[in-house]
Order: sequence, then structure tokens, then C-alpha cells
Amino acid sequence: MGFGDLKTPAGLKVLNDFLADKSYIEGYVPSQADIAVFDALSGAPQADLCHALRWYNHIKSYQKEKASLPGVKKPLGQYGPAGVEDTTSGAPPAKDEEEDDDIDLFGSDEEEDEETKRIKEERLAAYNAKKSKKPALIAKSSILLDVKPWDDETDMAKLEECVRTIELDGLVWGQSKLVPVGYGIKKLQIACVVEDDKVGTDQLEELITAFEDHVQSVDVAAFNKI
Repeated sequence: MGFGDLKTPAGLKVLNDFLADKSYIEGYVPSQADIAVFDALSGAPQADLCHALRWYNHIKSYQKEKASLPGVKKPLGQYGPAGVEDTTSGAPPAKDEEEDDDIDLFGSDEEEDEETKRIKEERLAAYNAKKSKKPALIAKSSILLDVKPWDDETDMAKLEECVRTIELDGLVWGQSKLVPVGYGIKKLQIACVVEDDKVGTDQLEELITAFEDHVQSVDVAAFNKI
């Protein structure tokens, strides 16, 4: 698996073709797989690589919170289409932004002079200041919803458009698809990521079923903590 060399036009073409029917490198929500591939690129793909450029701009919007995205980064050779070998070179190693400075907080048993004590106190103060500035972890969940229409005459494109008009602080809509139910009827299956303290499933169901001309019911097909 792989994309070839992502720093070359040929590698970007493989990525573009791979994303032609996908919103993300893996799954239905942004993850560390997307960050791993994003970090391997030298910059934004050319405009003619529309699928790769769409994905690039979307993942770029998550840069401030990329460390909190689900999953674990894997080598580039574990992503992408089968039968293509990863040959990307020069990718910078991942840095742990949460890694603390190597500070000796205890010192030796020897008697210290005033200057040594002053330096240690300054370093300890700087260490505590850095720890206090670390952002609090935001609890998030990945939700997959089944939105069912009234009948086979329901305009499913309009139904999805209505669902995506719902905008809430802490809500990000993801990939969607139509799934056959029977008798010519299809349901909308749509993914989203929510901040647990801001958005709940009951709230989403109430808002979606409010489009009563198009929506018969809403079910939670999958719910996973991130």
C-alpha cells in the first residue's frame, strides 16, 4: 500500500484518484491517518487535482486540534491503494508537542550555593508555567446517523441539504451516502463529530426530525468516543 512519492506530481495523482470517492484516508471522520498523509505533502495540490485539493483544505482546517483526532499515526506505506509502494522521502518525524523539558527538579545531595538555587527555582517556575498552558482535553464522539424518508418519492438530495443546514458549536458534519432500505426507498447515512459537552444525540434527532416534510425518523447507527 502507499501513494508512491507524495512530493511528486505522480504521487499526488495517486492520492487524488484514491480520494475520488472518499472524504478521508480512513473511515468517515478526520483521523491521524489524514494527518500522517497531510504532513507528508510539500504543500497544497494543484487545482486540477480537485479531490486531493478538497481533502487538503478540509484537513488543513483541523491543524490546531490535530493532536486530538482519533487513531494512531502509522507509516505511509500502510495507507492508500493496494499495489502501490510508498516512496515518499524527507518526511519530518512526528514531534510530540506534549513532551516536557528534561528538568532536574531534585538536584544532588551536595550543598548548593545561592546562584544554583536561584537557577533551579527559575527553571521550576518555567516548567510549571508551561504545564499550566497546556489545553484541556475536549471530549468528542463520532456518530453515524440513519435518516429515513417517508417514501421513495422523497427528494434525498434536498433531505441531505436540510440536514447539513444544521450548524451548532461543536458539530462537524462528515461523509454521507444513500443506503437502500427496500421497495425503492433509500435512507441517508451521514457521519458527524460532536463535542460531548455541547451537542447530544437527542438534540440532533430533534433538529433533524423538524424537517418533517422530508424526514420520517432518525436512528443512531453507530456511536464511538474519540
